[in-house]
Amino acid sequence: MTISMKPLGSRVVIEPIEQEEITAGGIVLPETAKEKPQKGTVLATGPGDRDEDGDRIKMDVAVGDVVLFAKYSGTEIKYDGKKLLIMRESDILAIL
Repeated sequence: MTISMKPLGSRVVIEPIEQEEITAGGIVLPETAKEKPQKGTVLATGPGDRDEDGDRIKMDVAVGDVVLFAKYSGTEIKYDGKKLLIMRESDILAIL
């Protein structure tokens, strides 16, 4: 999915990867029983923050990376009917 949204500073736009609706034992989970996703795909990145001299600091994540982030981090938005998260790069815990 490509988006025309351009985050500012060191922010990234992430599409969360939802957990399975059926457990390994065959139990169907209702929407209210699902946990918030902690894994997602980076769809867009900002240009990065500036250092003391005004130069841009390169971002560690890139578009297409699958990342692990804190459970309640970021701001959830709706964009073209999809749930997306906008968060700071510092809220990302790891690149998978």
